[in-house]
Amino acid sequence: MAKKLYVGNLSYNTTEDGLRDLFAQFGTVNSANIIIDRETRRSKGFGFVELEEDDAADAAISQLDGQEIDRRNLRVNEAISKPRNNDRGGYRR
Repeated sequence: MAKKLYVGNLSYNTTEDGLRDLFAQFGTVNSANIIIDRETRRSKGFGFVELEEDDAADAAISQLDGQEIDRRNLRVNEAISKPRNNDRGGYRR
């Protein structure tokens, strides 16, 4: 079963291809996404990687969490599912 990982403290220069390559050393990467700010079109400094196997994800967490990549110490852990919220706020009549 695939496991999704949160990757924080990314350099603004890190690309999705670079992120994919970094995690590929641990196993098959299903997806690698860096979250982009809508207004500035710059990285928000975090992203998500989904690895095919749980063992590969666990190995990536233990070996990459705290490692310096692009002059930044990465924060890598299992992503926590955020509950869906249909209420987008704003004014209601």
